[in-house]
Amino acid sequence: MRRVGILLTLAGLIASAQVARADDGATVYKRCAACHLADGAGVPGAFPSLKVDAKALAATPAGRRYLVLVVIRGVSGPLTVGGKPYRGTMPAQAALNDTQVAAVLNHVVKGSSARAFTPREVAGYRAGGSALNGAAVARLRPGSAVK
Repeated sequence: MRRVGILLTLAGLIASAQVARADDGATVYKRCAACHLADGAGVPGAFPSLKVDAKALAATPAGRRYLVLVVIRGVSGPLTVGGKPYRGTMPAQAALNDTQVAAVLNHVVKGSSARAFTPREVAGYRAGGSALNGAAVARLRPGSAVK
């Protein structure tokens, strides 16, 4: 009986460790790195850099909403990031839960003065943006000329 208890405890610890890794921003970011690269530099003309622009956006309420919605609803259409135009599409990452979205955004804006994203904040933006598509999200970008 004691072995069963030990095995169940170990199984619980392993499961907890797997959840922690899945909610770790660096781990979640691996799915973003395919386009934005491991260091967030992006690919000129194809995928925008996340190094500076995302950090500036995270410092404002409208920018924070935009960043969350980009992750969960995707974004498409013309964008200007760092003075460079982009016309691609980023697919929605709707399968990410609120904790994972907060974690990946905190990973992306790490080192900025912006306050940390929280799962509760993400949940609010998710609920308020549920009817948006990628083109509508693009129009929400602070400073966007596309309306």
